[in-house]
Amino acid sequence: MHRRLLRYRWPLAVLVIALAAAPTALRYLVFWPLDQWQVDVQVYRDAGVSVLTGRPVYATLTEAPQLLPFTYPPFAALLSIPLALVPFGVVGWLWTALQVIATVAITWYAAHRLLWRTGPWWPLALAVLSAPMLWLHPVGDGIRFGQVNALIVLACLVDLREPRPRLARWLPPGAFVGLAMAVKLTPGVFVIHYLVTRRWREAATAVATAALVTIGSALVLPQASVAFWLGALQDSDRLGPNAGTANQSMRGFLLRMGLDGTAGGVLWLVLVAVVGVLGFGLARRLDRRGDTVAVVAVVGLLACLLSPVAWVHHYHWVVVVVFALLGPDPWRDRRRLWAGAAVTVFFTMRLPWWGIDWLAQRDWPEWPGRILQNADVFGGLACLLLLWWATRVPDAAPERAAVEPAARPAVADA
Repeated sequence: MHRRLLRYRWPLAVLVIALAAAPTALRYLVFWPLDQWQVDVQVYRDAGVSVLTGRPVYATLTEAPQLLPFTYPPFAALLSIPLALVPFGVVGWLWTALQVIATVAITWYAAHRLLWRTGPWWPLALAVLSAPMLWLHPVGDGIRFGQVNALIVLACLVDLREPRPRLARWLPPGAFVGLAMAVKLTPGVFVIHYLVTRRWREAATAVATAALVTIGSALVLPQASVAFWLGALQDSDRLGPNAGTANQSMRGFLLRMGLDGTAGGVLWLVLVAVVGVLGFGLARRLDRRGDTVAVVAVVGLLACLLSPVAWVHHYHWVVVVVFALLGPDPWRDRRRLWAGAAVTVFFTMRLPWWGIDWLAQRDWPEWPGRILQNADVFGGLACLLLLWWATRVPDAAPERAAVEPAARPAVADA
């Protein structure tokens, strides 16, 4: 009977993932208004169309009512060419499937210490662990807009995690971070981590990879490269309203509190310095312990908190945070289990939008609404504190600890 059930572990795993993804996919792909449908992947696709047709990449806007510009480096425009070859309606569904697969893969690599304990049932365990990750607010928003963050998180995770996944072994450490930097600038925080931990080779590889593909893109798209590096990059307003609720960076919080101008800029730089020093110090400590999943969690959170603009969907790093907190055996220390569950619930509840609804009630006190409106900023800082606390838990086993090879499934080194 046990062997018969094992035959169905993969079909059951696929079914669980499909059922978990269905509510979000149906909401944003079937029942969502067409004028708001997959607006970010439409930006990517239009960039690919611009490259193929020769129109200006950074002067072209998507159709009304969104009128969104392309905000990524030219290398990302080149990667968008395949999207231009497929009808937009098909692209939206394919991109959603890709995000779901990428999120499951992030769970796979971030939770590998947990998964090997489940023996031959690890495919079903992977599906059960992935299901609540697909309900996180940042993940849902990524699917809603058709965002690229799941792929960015996956690239950085496979580059830094130890043991190094087979997917990343064909490139030297640092190369995937470099490619991610060439698509989106925020993964550059991992170069700072490499420098802080004196991993000079990885830092050089990441920078060289990003520079190589950027120079190659400039040779193919010279006008677009000039337009981006000497113009669009300096215009943060191209990204959207920086003071809007969706910007859950520390700078977004200050702007919503009315702290703009010189005073607000100075305060933001002070916060960046304090959180950056403490955060990179924590990442270095985790690196010395060999807990590279937690390293990715910390540095990914710093990418959101320190950046001038960090939309809700940028917090896709929370998937890694949850499994960094759970560790290899959360049943040994139930505090880890509760910490991981608390972060999952917190980032599922869409609290910033609760804050908007609260503030719309004129008779209600304002401060609870302001706290809710900036919940992801406070949640990101709280996650850093929880990850610092996790380093002090004596039973936390680093992922480089010895594991019986016969007991470890293929997922551990995939």
